[in-house]
Amino acid sequence: MKGVWRVSALLMMVAAPEAGAHAFLDHAAPAVGSAIHGSPAQVRLWFTQDLEPAFSTVKVLDPNGSQVDKQDKQVDRADPSLLQVSLPQLAPGRYRVVWRALSVDTHVTEGDFTFDVVP
Repeated sequence: MKGVWRVSALLMMVAAPEAGAHAFLDHAAPAVGSAIHGSPAQVRLWFTQDLEPAFSTVKVLDPNGSQVDKQDKQVDRADPSLLQVSLPQLAPGRYRVVWRALSVDTHVTEGDFTFDVVP
């Protein structure tokens, strides 16, 4: 019976890192679902893991579904868990942020959220 417990404990230790091995969205600015006064200069997304810059993307779409960001996405060199993109002046409306993150351990996550620009 002792051997079974050792094998079970070993399997749990090996499997546990897999569960946390994805870059999930931790928080964003503008915040998910927020209403902000005035146009933000950029969208910034912080993840739970460091990102692979070449394969992580973010797009900001206007209410018509057109991409409105400056297409200059980058992973921050000082904080590799931060993905950001610059924005032009945004008109009032609801904007959708669509992201895809590849963590340095090669796991992909993706998602989207909205924020509102209000006058």
